[in-house]
Amino acid sequence: MPAVVLVCGYRALAARRLRSADAALVLAAAASVPLESLLRAAMRHLGAYTMAAPGARISPMRQWPHHVITAWADIRVLFGATGAPGSRLGSVGAAFALVCLLAAIFGLVRVAWTWRAASRAEQLLAVAIVVNLGLFLVSVFLGTGPASASLSASHEIAVVLPCGAVLAARACVPARITRMPQAALVVAATALAALVPLAAAATRPPPIPPIAPLAAWLQAHGLTYGIAGYWDASVTTLQSGGRVQIREVVIKNGEILVPIWEAYPPWYNASRYDARFVVADRVGKYPVAVFKHLGKPVATYQVARWVVLVYRTNLLQQLKPYPAGLIPPRASPPGDPQSPGLRQLS
Repeated sequence: MPAVVLVCGYRALAARRLRSADAALVLAAAASVPLESLLRAAMRHLGAYTMAAPGARISPMRQWPHHVITAWADIRVLFGATGAPGSRLGSVGAAFALVCLLAAIFGLVRVAWTWRAASRAEQLLAVAIVVNLGLFLVSVFLGTGPASASLSASHEIAVVLPCGAVLAARACVPARITRMPQAALVVAATALAALVPLAAAATRPPPIPPIAPLAAWLQAHGLTYGIAGYWDASVTTLQSGGRVQIREVVIKNGEILVPIWEAYPPWYNASRYDARFVVADRVGKYPVAVFKHLGKPVATYQVARWVVLVYRTNLLQQLKPYPAGLIPPRASPPGDPQSPGLRQLS
């Protein structure tokens, strides 16, 4: 919406025509804000999910220079220009991704350089990239370091990838190709560039999720309902196909709380569900110590890099709802898992 208002508003003022397609687009974009609020209110009234307000705010200015570095790392992650180990195409694939990234940058610079002659679509794509990256650079969502940004924040600027691809194509491919040999060559090169990475990725064996040993161990030992932190809960439930169900909890001020992301879920109801174990991690935000006020477990096991605490009572009875108006902080992604292993600790 900001890109539409900025670009179309500029075009309408530059043309000095209030009755134009650009002016109509500005009005439509502006009207979409109250209409969206009304639609959301109607959906909530009819029983739809209640969305938690994002905890967006401006970060301190002293952090912005560092944000530029981490934002560049995230952009490289989006385009695949990181040379990540294990890539089927290796350095060749990383080099090709870097060329694609440079082409997108060239397309963005071209639109800025020829702004008056650029089409409405090109201007919208360029402004969308600038606005998205600008908000990203000054936002608290960026993360605290290159590893954090590269692993967990690149999805916040996902729009840069398709917008950059379109601008790269408009900048690098002639608007009209009249000769058949040239057209055939361009089509063949495009198909080759698209199919080779996909074919290489298809030949790779599916990776084994790090959570797989934990899900298999819990299922084998009849532990089917429990609680854990953000990064260990839903992923274990998914990995087990729902045969093991782990619900997310949040630790705040020494209390174990039920997070409210979209709605208050029924699966925290202690009269319907019986949670008898906790999954604690050894390298993340939820080690064994944060669950100490649940009482002494009857057994404690180490499974790979996780610790499983087993109790005799239903742990859901000790959970409290998250305070209204607050957003549960998500923990940073845990480190690489250690080699799988199992030993009883007590």
